[in-house]
Amino acid sequence: MEYVSTRGSAPALDFEGVTLAGLANDGGLYLPREWPRFSQEEIAALAGLSYPALAARIMQPFVGDCLTPERLRRLTAKAYDRFSHKAVTPLGQLDERHWVLELFHGPTLAFKDVALQMLGLLFEEFLSGKNECLTIVGATSGDTGSAAIDAVAGLENVEIFMLHPKGRVSDVQRRQMTTVRAPNVHNIAIEGSFDDAQAMVKRIFADGDVTAKLRIGAVNSINWARLMAQVVYYFAASLQLGGPQRKLAFSVPTGNFGDVFAGHVAARMGLPIERLIVATNVNDILHRALSQGDYSAGTVTPTAAPSMDIQVSSNFERLLFDVGGRDGAALADQMHSFNAQKAMRLTNAQREGAARLFTSARADEAETSQAMRWAYEECGQLLDPHTAIGLHAARLADVDPTVPVVTLATAHPAKFPDAVERATGIRPGLPARIGDLFAREESYVELPGTYEAVRDHILENAA
Repeated sequence: MEYVSTRGSAPALDFEGVTLAGLANDGGLYLPREWPRFSQEEIAALAGLSYPALAARIMQPFVGDCLTPERLRRLTAKAYDRFSHKAVTPLGQLDERHWVLELFHGPTLAFKDVALQMLGLLFEEFLSGKNECLTIVGATSGDTGSAAIDAVAGLENVEIFMLHPKGRVSDVQRRQMTTVRAPNVHNIAIEGSFDDAQAMVKRIFADGDVTAKLRIGAVNSINWARLMAQVVYYFAASLQLGGPQRKLAFSVPTGNFGDVFAGHVAARMGLPIERLIVATNVNDILHRALSQGDYSAGTVTPTAAPSMDIQVSSNFERLLFDVGGRDGAALADQMHSFNAQKAMRLTNAQREGAARLFTSARADEAETSQAMRWAYEECGQLLDPHTAIGLHAARLADVDPTVPVVTLATAHPAKFPDAVERATGIRPGLPARIGDLFAREESYVELPGTYEAVRDHILENAA
């Protein structure tokens, strides 16, 4: 399997190369040169596999010759042995039509665990026996940080610097990062938004003074291996609800576009998907882009769903490339213009290509709370605010009523207890396995929201 950059000028890499590289050196994101395809018969034959076995089967075409099938199966078995539910990503039924895909049974109670537990093992696998260290620099709007830190804490050949926007993540999210006491973990709180932190991370990859001294790696969803691992649960849900003979629609709470793009990949591989519903909060750049062709960044508005408080969605570039003709040079010009002006119009090809599978909806704070109340009062189900935004979009969607709609439940409600309690009157408790979180000591540094401050801190503290 060969991977190419969305901007056309970076060298093609194999799976090991893109896993360790993260961002392409031309500023683009890696994608397979061609999508692997499964026939309907091959998909049907996957029914009944355990989640680790299914994961190995779905991932194998992307891995190519970099891992043997046996080695990949051992890695997937290890990646998912810390999940609290045997199904790893079980389905729950809300009513006769609506389902939730519970992606929060991993060690940090968020969907990011499904991919990052695997990514940590891949880093370890590919660095084993090499006399070099990978310095991961990441940004988090809440859940990526804790999941990535959990996945790499204590690894010998990996260190991680994780940036989060000061005061803009929940107490649970912050503490899940800052209470991990491993020598290879560095937490940084910056003044500013997630978009500011994400821009710094991308700039570090392009900074020759940094890359001359450190091998920089990525755990954000700019890393292809992370997206690859997320494709699996679309297949898992489909197979449980009658696929591939029956189509499903998926509603996905969306910030950086990685989770929903994994659904696009599943469809490219042959999984029958009726619709992918992109659910946003009031930071609705993706809703405007898909419904109006207007990809224009505004000011980030803090909400009860902080992981979606994003105005620049990195993975959207992958979709624009894939549905817009795969013209790397043209997309590079388009993205350079966006970076300068923070606004662009989608081309007709991009809009028409996206519209074949994608639709979108927006939820404000009142609608988010209303969705949480409906789920609890009508279905007896507590949802976190991000999942509630997905459910709001699912219930609005213009989809054939015979098609089941699966909302991706991206976080455990206990990660956002204040928002859940305001909406439902019920304060969810943390699962017993992390129940002592608020008794643990925190450790992190606070830095001003300048690139220079962050860069210098990394250079001074990297091993």
